[in-house]
Amino acid sequence: MYKVKLYNKIARTGTDLLDQRGYEWGEDVENPDAILVRSADLKNIKLPKSVKCIGRAGAGVNNIPIDECSKQGIVVFNTPGANANAVKELVICSLFLSSRRIVDGIAWAGTLKNEEGAILPIVEKGKGKFVGPEIEGKTLGVIGLGAIGVMVANASIALGMEVYGYDPYISVDAAWGLSRNVHRATDLKGLVANCDYITLHVPVNDETRGMLNRELLEASKPGVRVLNFARGELVNIPDLLPLLESGHVASYVSDFPEKELLGRKNTVLIPHLGASTPESEENCALMAATEIINYLETGSIRNSVNFPSADLAREGKYRLCVIHRNIPNMLSQISSFMAKRGINIENMLNRSKKEYAYTVVDTNVEPDEKLISELTAVDGFLFVRAIK
Repeated sequence: MYKVKLYNKIARTGTDLLDQRGYEWGEDVENPDAILVRSADLKNIKLPKSVKCIGRAGAGVNNIPIDECSKQGIVVFNTPGANANAVKELVICSLFLSSRRIVDGIAWAGTLKNEEGAILPIVEKGKGKFVGPEIEGKTLGVIGLGAIGVMVANASIALGMEVYGYDPYISVDAAWGLSRNVHRATDLKGLVANCDYITLHVPVNDETRGMLNRELLEASKPGVRVLNFARGELVNIPDLLPLLESGHVASYVSDFPEKELLGRKNTVLIPHLGASTPESEENCALMAATEIINYLETGSIRNSVNFPSADLAREGKYRLCVIHRNIPNMLSQISSFMAKRGINIENMLNRSKKEYAYTVVDTNVEPDEKLISELTAVDGFLFVRAIK
């Protein structure tokens, strides 16, 4: 029986699946085989040596020490697309919030409760301060065409917008789902110069951190409206502030409140509600639980952020799973160790991802603890286990 430690409350769709497989799970589980987490910070937690994988019920993995996990051979999964519809709906809502000054209008209406007499004449007189444009016929630039970006682009087309998309790394699956009416942008400056609205849907990494900076913002169309429902670190806030003040950026709507933006004009700050729907939490929990179950029971990897995808049809009674560095002579050493024991390889799969690789070997002879121990001791091998 496998054991799963929870670091957050996980929706019942996920824990029910663990129950169905006979797993032990909970926040007090010791020596777990896997960890299920949402937003809890694992960076300062010493992970037990028993941990083989971590399932993040969500897309972002900033709360997980990816590099350390990779060195220990711990596979980290996320759930891309599971919360995509929830985020898409809030982005579409925010297109209107950025245009129509709805939030400011509601706040102003709330101040009228102490007015004497009828307030309708006051409303009619004051509503002119909150005029804003319609989005139909306007141009939207979508930066990042993953699961969420594609859904936002398609929904915006349906609302009558002209949409440009930028993503030099778009996947085949995403490309298949993208409306043929979305125009391809080949560079960011060209995109921002022609768009009335810009929405960000890329992960945070060394290439994207602070990508929306003074240079790009000043190249944007005057009066541009910017939406950020990806990560706060994508926007250089000190560069944004003077352009908000001048009105060059007419509105900034973000799901990641920054202290420097609190109380600023032309901003709408939402308390990270993008995936805060019961449907999204259920989808993420189910997907994360499925990923760790498949890995623990079959060695299959899908949606890992640090190791390659791998799925091999079973062709033996036993399966040897080896996580190792992506360097020469790894496969030959696995074959050599097995040959010395007279173990025939029925099937094998090897996949790599940057500096790491994963090899799955099927055999009809059980790999014993001595073989596993000897392989683990070899320089370059990070984690070795056998599955019956």
